[in-house]
Amino acid sequence: MTPPTSHPASLAPEIALRSADPAGAAPGATGGGWRRLLPRSLFARVTLIIVIGLAIAQALTFAAIRYERGIAMRELMMAGIERDIASSIAILDRLPAAERAGWLDRLERRNYRFMLGGSVTGAPPASPSSQAFAAAIAGALRPFEVAQVAQADDAPDSLRMQVRLSDGSPVIVAARRVGMPVSDWVMWVLGLQLAVLACCAWFAVRLVTRPLARLASAADELGPDLKGRTLAEEGPTEVAHAARAFNAMQGRIAGYMAERVEILAAISHDLQTPITRMRLRTDLMDNERDRLKFRHDLDEMNALVREGVTYARTLHGTQEPPCRIDADALFESMVADYGDAGQPVHLEGRIDEPMVTRPNALRRILANLVDNALKFGSEVRIRVRRDEDRLTVSVLDDGPGIPPDQLEAVLKPFYRVEGSRNRSTGGTGLGLAIAHQLASAMAAELSLRNRSEGGLEARLTLSTRPATTAD
Repeated sequence: MTPPTSHPASLAPEIALRSADPAGAAPGATGGGWRRLLPRSLFARVTLIIVIGLAIAQALTFAAIRYERGIAMRELMMAGIERDIASSIAILDRLPAAERAGWLDRLERRNYRFMLGGSVTGAPPASPSSQAFAAAIAGALRPFEVAQVAQADDAPDSLRMQVRLSDGSPVIVAARRVGMPVSDWVMWVLGLQLAVLACCAWFAVRLVTRPLARLASAADELGPDLKGRTLAEEGPTEVAHAARAFNAMQGRIAGYMAERVEILAAISHDLQTPITRMRLRTDLMDNERDRLKFRHDLDEMNALVREGVTYARTLHGTQEPPCRIDADALFESMVADYGDAGQPVHLEGRIDEPMVTRPNALRRILANLVDNALKFGSEVRIRVRRDEDRLTVSVLDDGPGIPPDQLEAVLKPFYRVEGSRNRSTGGTGLGLAIAHQLASAMAAELSLRNRSEGGLEARLTLSTRPATTAD
């Protein structure tokens, strides 16, 4: 059974999202009530559908067999019970009246018995099966007279019939239809059969969905450095073909990104040489005013080139190995450096224990966030909070904030909210992009939000590891 481009680096999250959500519904989408009851995973859904289908099929088969056997047994009973009752009545008729009571126990069977004397009262049989049962018995009792037929009060399938013997004595015949007996072992066999079918269905579905899980896992591991693991191209034909296609896609994306990064790095690097020559020639200019203007423009160009080279490097991720650090000392040193430069940056909160992370990448992220906050705010705070195995570092400012519809856009390269496009106020547009790329390379999450009291909060959330497991 088979269950049902922009930036190239964004393909990996998109693949992971599509493969992780087999129903194809966007997160938060609401469906029918029955859809909310279904399990989330494709494996559980397909297994549940197959097991329920097998159970329904077994129940229908069992019901059909039981119904057919019931009809056959009823026909067999209808063909034999009336003759047995007629034979018993004939025996009672030939016995002397005094000896009839002693024969009642001998003539009694599981589905009929006899009583001497009395009368029958009650409603006549109502169901077609009961009427046919009574008519068959009455037909077999001829020439004995059936005076009265009534439905028994204690059981819906039982009849009471008053028969007159040849000497006029009344005999009450209590007869009942016996249903088809079902042995206990039959139900155990059916349960065992369903369990075997469920195990087979589980194994079959696992065989189908396991490659999808591996594909989703490989897509999740495809980070900014585009160095995901290669899937094994083995197994069934469809699975091997999907693995080959995914591996080929990884190679193509990595090639495209490497080419773009090399072009960006080469342009940024090659621009440094003419900028240096232009700066030397500017120093030889006689006009002081023009020399200052040219130097200012060259400084901006040089800053943009440096940021471009840095961003090109972050596109390949960070090669810095994780190590154990004193994060509190790192944060305090950064705040002290900004204080020495006369910039008001305050630290709130502590971790009070070592953690394993990439210190240079973490410092670069926080430096970019703080520099961005200082451009638009007069006071900046670094707030540190640890919850179990998660560390949250927030950079808060008292600036004007960012329009809500641009909170995601400012994380893209060369995007600046400042409308004048002035480098002195708006920057290069790469600071937040570099921080975002480094955060992704560290498996961290960088998010922006406007504070209710005014200003912007840049929140970096990353996982921590015990110091004893340092690499």
